[in-house]
Amino acid sequence: MAYINSSRAASFSLADRISAFVAATKSHLARRAVFNQTVRELIALSDRELADLGLSRVDIRAVAHEAAYGK
Repeated sequence: MAYINSSRAASFSLADRISAFVAATKSHLARRAVFNQTVRELIALSDRELADLGLSRVDIRAVAHEAAYGK
């Protein structure tokens, strides 16, 4: 008995590539919005409130980055 297995390499059409680009851009913009919002909220806190959270002003960008993009 003969068995034929035909497979083609998956090729992405231009529409697939465009939709992937749009999805990646939307994801990036959403993450950037989370980063910016976190920075704004932490900057608005007083030094005492930041200390209560165990943070200093130097840590704000790192905390915002972790909140938006993970570790």
